[in-house]
Amino acid sequence: MPYRATLGSETFHFDSLATLLAKATPARSGDELAGVAADSAAQRVAARLALADLPLATFLQEALVPYEADEVTRLIIDSHSAAAFAPVAHLTVGGLRDWLLGDAATTPGLAALAPGLTPEMVAAVSKLMRNQDLIAVARKVNVVTRFRNTIGLPGHLAVRLQPNHPADSPAGIVASMLDGLMYGAGDAVIGINPAADSVPALVDLLHLLDGLIHTHQVPTQSCVLTHVTNTLQAIDQGAPVDLVFQSIAGTQGTNTSFGVSLALLDEAHAAALSLRRGPLGDNCMYFETGQGSALSANAHHGVDQQTLEARAYAVARRYRPLLVNTVVGFIGPEYLYDGKQIIRAGLEDHFCGKLLGLPMGCDICYTNHAEADSDDMDNLLVLLATAGLNFMMGVPGADDVMLNYQSTSFHDALFVRQLLGLQRAPEFEAWLQRQGLTDGQGRLQPVAARPALTQGFSPWLDGPAP
Repeated sequence: MPYRATLGSETFHFDSLATLLAKATPARSGDELAGVAADSAAQRVAARLALADLPLATFLQEALVPYEADEVTRLIIDSHSAAAFAPVAHLTVGGLRDWLLGDAATTPGLAALAPGLTPEMVAAVSKLMRNQDLIAVARKVNVVTRFRNTIGLPGHLAVRLQPNHPADSPAGIVASMLDGLMYGAGDAVIGINPAADSVPALVDLLHLLDGLIHTHQVPTQSCVLTHVTNTLQAIDQGAPVDLVFQSIAGTQGTNTSFGVSLALLDEAHAAALSLRRGPLGDNCMYFETGQGSALSANAHHGVDQQTLEARAYAVARRYRPLLVNTVVGFIGPEYLYDGKQIIRAGLEDHFCGKLLGLPMGCDICYTNHAEADSDDMDNLLVLLATAGLNFMMGVPGADDVMLNYQSTSFHDALFVRQLLGLQRAPEFEAWLQRQGLTDGQGRLQPVAARPALTQGFSPWLDGPAP
């Protein structure tokens, strides 16, 4: 149905809900590339005026991507909880914004509301919010998950230790792991993006990670970030799989381009649960997302990239994952042109994921041909950590030598934890203290005072893994 708003003497018309949402979105290069962005600042403001007056219930009546043609849409509609939605069912999008920013939106209340919100609702309200609004609301939401440790507690920030190597060298991977552990990183997951894609090579990496974790009794989980079908084969071969990873998106067509479906993810989730490897909990999935993936797959249906990103979170929450992170600047400047757009997108994604009940992290990153630099990443890191980010990336030197992009480092994690008084996962912090790596207040001990772990890793550094 058409929508309209009057701004001064001019009336703006929007021929569909998808058009209205796209025109209301803050400027970004991906929407311009798709031809759905606002033509002017005035049109953008008019779209936001019309969107603010839109009843939330509209999103349950008008699908952006056809129900009959898209399994993600069917998942969103069929899993919607009318009972959870009831407290805000009478509100408009603008009314929801006001409610979220008010005292009535408490941490328990937001947790109860999550099953009643659709991705399109949270994407819509995010378009009416300033950055400070996104931070203030997301900070109210706590999503706690468990496998071998506890992630997402208030006042905590975990780190994915990312020891990638361009040739999957065991010694190179172990050196990066040791580097990260000595910095107190790795409580979210020790996760490798493999250079090779053969199942035997992936199984070798899984055994390497598992051997190190169990030899040193590290209370964390491992993951090799390969395609879900490879992980299923590895499970069939008896490999020690902790977390099942997959990149996901917000339309069926995009997920098909990734080689996945809900049925395949259902199978993978069941396989991971059957292993029962998490002593503290059964959150055993790890998902990554990113604005622009649907457009790059030519499966965006004329919907703006931020709304489609939020739809990916509906897929994620079906599986109660341990970790979800938006890889916010990885696809490139064709989708998020510069630091300003990357920062805004990171805050939007974190806000939307948290409102939908997800344990959101962020790979705060950029590609070398984007109009962004490490100062932009410093800014986004502080903003997201203030907003209650569950976890961040820890890459040696912040420069991933295998994926060839810029992320955040172990030192960055130390900085933001110290700045904001954030703690590691409690089980991981206790292990660091037992190893003599940190003192009773979570501060790193001098290098000379912590030689034991280095000696324990030397068999892997000096030759093939034992």
